[in-house]
Amino acid sequence: MKTSIGISAENREVVAHQLAKLLADEFVLYTKTLNAHWNLEGMDFHLVHLYFEELYTQSAEIVDDVAERIRQLGHYAPATLKNFLQLTHLTEQDENGNDSRSLIKKLLSDHESIIDFIRGNIDEFVEAHKDAGTSDYITGLLEKHEKIAWMLRAHLK
Repeated sequence: MKTSIGISAENREVVAHQLAKLLADEFVLYTKTLNAHWNLEGMDFHLVHLYFEELYTQSAEIVDDVAERIRQLGHYAPATLKNFLQLTHLTEQDENGNDSRSLIKKLLSDHESIIDFIRGNIDEFVEAHKDAGTSDYITGLLEKHEKIAWMLRAHLK
């Protein structure tokens, strides 16, 4: 059935493609957060392990929400690791260091990268592509990432 939500097919396609990149970033970040949770070592293991569990749980919800937003626009969400690695702005490379400080720095860097990507699309979605709904959606997502980044930064002080 044809998607008829007041946004042209061309605009929905552009927005869906940008959201596919965001989905890839979110999935890679989810995987990296799981890695941090599973492989953390150090004297602060227990508390940080629990914190990373909160983060990957929140990340899983974000991944699902982004994929569903793509579907709302009438497009299919990429759903293979190959697609995610082709679309992501993040790197899956894991540098040495399983201590909390090293892992938090990596996760912070990825959250900040996603923040930059989202911020670069908010106005474009609404102004160039007439999609206020997705613009609003990613604004809320931006706020989630900014809060997580703040908390990660606070761990590093």
